[in-house]
Amino acid sequence: MQRRSRSIIALLSLPIAVALVFGVGAAIRAHEGSSSLTLEASLSERKLSVMRDGETIGSYPIAVGSSTHPTPPGSYRIRTIVWNPDWIPPDAAWARGKAPAAPGSADNPMRTVKIFFHEPDYYIHGTNNPKSLGEAASHGCLRMDPNQAAEVALLVMDNSGITRDWDWVKGILHIGDTRMVRLQVAAPFTITN
Repeated sequence: MQRRSRSIIALLSLPIAVALVFGVGAAIRAHEGSSSLTLEASLSERKLSVMRDGETIGSYPIAVGSSTHPTPPGSYRIRTIVWNPDWIPPDAAWARGKAPAAPGSADNPMRTVKIFFHEPDYYIHGTNNPKSLGEAASHGCLRMDPNQAAEVALLVMDNSGITRDWDWVKGILHIGDTRMVRLQVAAPFTITN
């Protein structure tokens, strides 16, 4: 029994030892490597999959970037989530003349949540145009059903040790507040053609 206690203490002490030798950032990176949640998006299938320990726990239809504004394939790490975001038109030709939209506004194309995968330009977000799901219709971001985007965001937060539920989300939406969440454990995200 004493040997088992030492083993458990040694395992629990590993992040502290890494932090002392290599700095706090290294301890966080060491913990990131143990993340069991991963996300994958297939641009050709127009599908986002969420896996835990290699097993698919969710699969969702998405809209991907158009041919003139493609979604960039690659490997990313999700570190920031913004709940009930506002929408500020980007400084791009396609957005000229468009008005900003407040959180909760029917005109807000972000809807419930923005899940950044390549800050500040690319993210997964809800959509006010659900008919675009399954199409190449966005300006590079990945669009989802707003409730499904929130479900994915809650899974990513939970994986980072920040457990919230639908009541928490509804509370933010009800009061019209915007909340930014920075994750200590980034979720790996791969986008393939």
